[in-house]
Amino acid sequence: MRAAVLGSPIAHSLSPALHRAAYHALGLDWTYDAVQLEPAGLTDFLAGLGSDWAGLSLTMPLKQTILPLLTWSAPDVALTGAANTVVLRDGAREGHNTDIDGVLAALREAGTTTASTAVILGAGATAASALVALARLGVTSVAVQARSPARASPLVSLGGSLGVRVTVGGFAPADGDVVVNTTPSGAGDVLEPGAAGTFLDVVYAPWPTVLADRYASSGATVVGGIAMLLHQAGAQVTLMTGRPAPLAAMRAALPR
Repeated sequence: MRAAVLGSPIAHSLSPALHRAAYHALGLDWTYDAVQLEPAGLTDFLAGLGSDWAGLSLTMPLKQTILPLLTWSAPDVALTGAANTVVLRDGAREGHNTDIDGVLAALREAGTTTASTAVILGAGATAASALVALARLGVTSVAVQARSPARASPLVSLGGSLGVRVTVGGFAPADGDVVVNTTPSGAGDVLEPGAAGTFLDVVYAPWPTVLADRYASSGATVVGGIAMLLHQAGAQVTLMTGRPAPLAAMRAALPR
């Protein structure tokens, strides 16, 4: 069987290493590749897939482009308006969002099992996933900071559906039990940290980020994006293979 990660840019992706390690540990003769793909090419790419394809991982900028091309969407996809996983089964394209699993598992692994306040930096698809994960952690108040605050209005509505009060503003030091940076690599370099118990940066390369170093210096527990990547990939492996993900083998495949 075949699987791949699609997106642009894609050369830096560690997903192939993670999925290949999982297949090896599970004794599966599967392949997993990285495919450079822009949104305009997604429809034709999907049309060309044969029955030997088991699934796809999606990264920017395809997590929303995929939505109208899905046969079925899991509740978390409808909730966040984004899918990072497509399971290909019996001619159907099933959309899932394992970014939520990734954020939640990464925070819990770092010892953050509950929180009440949080800050999310950024307002894109990953920010929506982070908001759902934070709600499941028990957070009831989130400050969303974005370069274009108007883009964050859907997060206010999403928060309301989750029982979370969401406020929106521009970038500024802000305090929270948890701070999650969902902005692209380098975008957070100009920011100064507020007070935080835990800081999660979804960026994993280059690591550490400037902002991660600043939060570490302020005393926060810093969680790298590689932890989120591991756990969201583990959830993808389970969805695509129907077997528990071998997280130890996948973790061992990551750069030291």
